[in-house]
Amino acid sequence: EVQLVESGGGLVQAGDSLRISCTFSGFSSDGIHMGWFRQAPGKEREGVSCIKPSDGSKYYYLDSVKGRFTITIDSAANTMYLQMNSLRPEDTAKYYCAPTICADTTMGSYFGSWGQGTQVTVSS
Repeated sequence: EVQLVESGGGLVQAGDSLRISCTFSGFSSDGIHMGWFRQAPGKEREGVSCIKPSDGSKYYYLDSVKGRFTITIDSAANTMYLQMNSLRPEDTAKYYCAPTICADTTMGSYFGSWGQGTQVTVSS
């Protein structure tokens, strides 16, 4: 059974940093891609970043977070992180992690059961 547990969110001010974590189980991280998604109130869920640990750790980032967010993964610990710097009010959303298909310019959707997510709120 796939389990996804996100943590580390909080309320911060614009310009602050935050690192959120994702612990996953029920599948091996070998050969899979993992990604971060987010959903703001009234908006559709969107892909933020993904990583391909088996492919030299290649990454994808949403244009609006490039240069500010960094995705990493500890495959041995089945844990993925998203370091978020220079946060903006428009980054406010609930963040989720999930397996995905990670390409250079896009990332795929996830159609399984989502975790509970972790709320990130950035005040101006």
